[in-house]
Amino acid sequence: MSDATLPAAIAAEPPRSSSRARGESLGMQIALIAISLAFLLLFLLLPLLTVFVEAGAKGWEAYRAAITEPDALAAIRLTLTVAAIAVPFNIVVGIAAAWAIAKFEFTGKNLLISLIDLPFSVSPVISGLVFVLLFGAQGYFGPWLQANNLKIVFALPGLILATVFVTFPFVARELIPHMQSLGSADEEAALTLGASPWRVFFSVTLPNVKWSLFYGVLLCNARAMGEFGAVAVVSGKIRGLTNTMPLHIEILYNEYMGAAAFAVASLLAGLALVTLVLKTLLEWRYGDAIAASRRH
Repeated sequence: MSDATLPAAIAAEPPRSSSRARGESLGMQIALIAISLAFLLLFLLLPLLTVFVEAGAKGWEAYRAAITEPDALAAIRLTLTVAAIAVPFNIVVGIAAAWAIAKFEFTGKNLLISLIDLPFSVSPVISGLVFVLLFGAQGYFGPWLQANNLKIVFALPGLILATVFVTFPFVARELIPHMQSLGSADEEAALTLGASPWRVFFSVTLPNVKWSLFYGVLLCNARAMGEFGAVAVVSGKIRGLTNTMPLHIEILYNEYMGAAAFAVASLLAGLALVTLVLKTLLEWRYGDAIAASRRH
């Protein structure tokens, strides 16, 4: 076959699917899909469905009584309060850390990256214990805190500190690779045109990474509301005062109040589903923009 006829022959060849090109059989595709669906059904959908079924097993009145009981309401308020403080804090600090790491070179940069990843490698229970050793009555700062009538452990500040620690990496870790892939050309151009550093940040940097920031906030918020280990250590599990929703659910279940435990659990699951629905709607509405940002 001559060189002139080779392109035509290639063009005439019927296109092969990407899976066939990789040598994957139809049976292999079906098996992989079946395994994935079975896993999702058995380990994700079925437990979630069980929560809602068990929550309503004793009827609406029992469900309403369980979620409007004073200790349950206190746990709901505390969970939302902790998330409302911890998530914005992590947004601000996460953006600052990601901006510094992605846009600047400085001594100790690798150490900062390692410290950001530290909560991923440390058990939440250990992180909660660290705060107890620091701020508890017998801790390093305990005597000074007591002398000044300040309370951190077994109070709201301790819950916030523990939650901030375990949720900090999510925002920064979503932003760092995206900012690094974008480079600094847009910022340098804006500075050349006379824009102030803050104007550059709010008009150039932040809009470029808004979808990565959104994903980081979603993950951070979900973990903040569902955190158990670190919060359990620093809370003292005081009913109506330091019990978040996960802790309140554990106490109800341990006291053989299964229907009430599942009722409160359904609220926590509902909050997670709201987050998921919001994420899905935004992906549907701005799918192209999100996909473009995720490719960086």
